Order: sequence, then C-alpha cells, then structure tokens
Amino acid sequence: GSVWQRLGSEVTAVEFLGHVGGIGIDMEISKNFQRILQKQGLKFKLNTKVTGATRRSDGKVDVAIEAAAGGKADVLTCDVLLVCVGRRPFTKDLGLQELGLELDSRGRIPVDNRFQTKIPNVYAIGDVIAGPMLAHKAEDEGIICVEGMAGGAVHIDYNCVPSVIYTHPEVAWVGKSEEQLKEENIPYKIGKFPFAANSRAKTNADTDGMVKIISHKETDRMLGAHILGSCGAWEL
Repeated sequence: GSVWQRLGSEVTAVEFLGHVGGIGIDMEISKNFQRILQKQGLKFKLNTKVTGATRRSDGKVDVAIEAAAGGKADVLTCDVLLVCVGRRPFTKDLGLQELGLELDSRGRIPVDNRFQTKIPNVYAIGDVIAGPMLAHKAEDEGIICVEGMAGGAVHIDYNCVPSVIYTHPEVAWVGKSEEQLKEENIPYKIGKFPFAANSRAKTNADTDGMVKIISHKETDRMLGAHILGSCGAWEL
C-alpha cells in the first residue's frame, strides 16, 4: 500500500486490529509508524473488518466494512482491492495423508522439539509447521534440524527471530516489545535514539524514525530491539 501511495494512488488501509504493524510490534513504534504513513497520505480504518466485496459494472469494487466488534456497516468504493490477510501453509496434495500424517486445525504439520513428525524418518520445518512464516526462521530450523539428525544438540530461541515490514520507512524488531514485558512483569529500561540526530539520515533528508532498545533493568541483558527508519532498518 505504501508503494502505491508514493506512486500517486490514494490508499486506504482497513485493519482489523487497533494499530498498524500487526501482532508483536511495539506500540510506540506502531504509533510513530502510523503517523509517518499518514503524513505520506495513507488513510487508515482501524478496528474495522471487511465483510465482502463486489465488482461493479464500471469495473470499480465496492468493499463492505464494519467495526471489528460489530456495528454500522459502510461501503468503500475503490479501483483496486488488495487483500493481505496473512498466509497459510502449503500442505495440500503433498501425500501426507497417504503417509499417515495428520495436520492440525490450521493445516500445519505437528512436530516435536527436534522437528520430527510422528513418522521417525520424516521431519518438517518452516512455513508448514507452527510459528511465524519467515524465511530466516525456516533457514535456522533447517540447519538445526539437520544437526539434530547428525546427533547434535537441538535448540532454537524464537525470541531471536527478527520481523521486518518492507515499507518506507522500514520497520524491524527482534525480541520483546515494551507491552510484552509489562504483561510478563519483567523489569526493564529503555534507550532511544531519533534518526533526526543521525548524520546519514540528515544527509538523505529522511530523518523520520527512531531506534529503541529495551534491556533488563537489573542485568542489562538486551530484551528487545526496535527500529523505525529508512536507513536500512532490516539490515540493522
């Protein structure tokens, strides 16, 4: 959506959640992210769900929406409807049932902590098992799974799997958000640095965004890192 907006389209994002960025994003980062996108011209309808869409005879699309908790219905008329509601595991027609492997309610393959299915010589990793559908998560699981087959230790800390939103500016984070730490009653402290004080960002005339580091209040152990900015957030 942010790409089309920068190319000149008028974009309205309909989001079921009450914030932008999806599950796991730090709320301070989310609020700043939304502010920047709105400054670019994007419009948001939060806490809103889509109940249907109909193509009209003139080619336009009428999108039926209403409050996520239920309420008055409304219609958005647009030229193009882009549906981004997540992904699902591609496990159909793989012959799993013929092997005797049953899928869970979301179509994923159940595995143990060694990525082993109930059939001893069949393993599964990545998008077809539980967890975030991320390439780097699958890559780590593949390495650890094979090391386990060879007799090595099997351990993966999913708190260390980063998430990235490829917009402009980019958003990236790894570890816990401030909200998660509050919920878990973990004492923490925060360090922040705005890109407005960064020389490269100033040179590029692109100073929106910030870096937010969260560490344990008593041990200084890093608990979360959150970046919002156009200076290669996904690389950092």
